[in-house]
Amino acid sequence: MRPPGPVRIEQKRKATKEEAAMLTAYINAALRKAHYEILAEGEGYFGAIEGLQGVWAQADTLEACREELREVLEEWIILGLKMGHLIPSLDGISLTIEEVA
Repeated sequence: MRPPGPVRIEQKRKATKEEAAMLTAYINAALRKAHYEILAEGEGYFGAIEGLQGVWAQADTLEACREELREVLEEWIILGLKMGHLIPSLDGISLTIEEVA
């Protein structure tokens, strides 16, 4: 029987208050750039954030659309950072992950 392959251990840490504040500021800056439309024939609302590809939402009410758009944005940021994608700067706020030795 062969021993199992190498085990990868990831060390998780909590975000600092400064990092959390930066993320909140980025999300708020992005949401200020959101545009909403009333869809034809009572189909609800559509919202998107210009410059952030794939960040859009559709819901029955404007408030539900705003909430959905925030959730989509948060997931988009998390996935982008995990995958090493470049997250565009907004209002001078840049989200990057730097390796610390």
